[in-house]
Amino acid sequence: MRMVFGLVLLAGIALAGGAVYMAKNYIGQYQTALAAERAQRDKIVPTVPIYVAERQLKYGEALTQEDVRKVDWPETALPEGAFTTENPLFPEGVTAQRVVLRTMEKNEAILAVKVTKPGEEAGLTSRLERGMRAFAIRVDVASGVSGFLRPGDRVDVYWTGRVGKDLGGARGEVTKLIQPAIKLIAIDQNAAGDLDGATIAQTVTVAVAPAQVAKLAQAQSTGRLSLSLVGAEDDTVAGAIEVDQRALLGIETKEVKVEIEEEKTCSIRTRRGAEVVQIPIPCTN
Repeated sequence: MRMVFGLVLLAGIALAGGAVYMAKNYIGQYQTALAAERAQRDKIVPTVPIYVAERQLKYGEALTQEDVRKVDWPETALPEGAFTTENPLFPEGVTAQRVVLRTMEKNEAILAVKVTKPGEEAGLTSRLERGMRAFAIRVDVASGVSGFLRPGDRVDVYWTGRVGKDLGGARGEVTKLIQPAIKLIAIDQNAAGDLDGATIAQTVTVAVAPAQVAKLAQAQSTGRLSLSLVGAEDDTVAGAIEVDQRALLGIETKEVKVEIEEEKTCSIRTRRGAEVVQIPIPCTN
């Protein structure tokens, strides 16, 4: 009887020890999982729902609700001009549609600069900032950078012409930078920035101030205009640039000294007592 009791006691102790070990392992696993879950929770970034393109959108297309969808976007990396709850893409009670201004790929964020306001057309007027005017410049394959210009690019405008004598003397033709880094808003009749390949344009349209319009109009009517493409990341400001034929060929202008002949005077000397007097007379030679 005592042997049976002892065996039961040993079995109970073994079962209790096993239960404690299993409970310890379970608690350890639970704590590890809880710590991992807390770590994952700390990594969660707050998001804001914004609109992105559901498909590729091209310039001039009318934007509908079927063309976009909402996604959660990291709040710390929210693009400027994105449409959110506070800035709705489709305002309530407004039936007029927006128009796409720039080509957008699928899942690209819809931004205010890429679409028009409701009811606004996708023309040049939507690309002009306050106080700016559109001006067309005639170009060809040479003056238009071989057709590699796109709306949104910036160009320097050079004028080549002959300066009259009343404006600084006869120096032959002169080339001068007249407008640095002006923005292109259209190529021929296309304002989209996704032109395929080189396009040999006949006109480019630039956005300039009214005073610059007068300068460009005068320059275009009195000489030839050439464009020089400015790099996308180039923020340097071009200074005054002017080259004439003498500077191009390295010919130095020599100053001609004009000798002024001194007026000759003739005289005679006469003695008056002890004094000698010099009297001027007309020169005979």
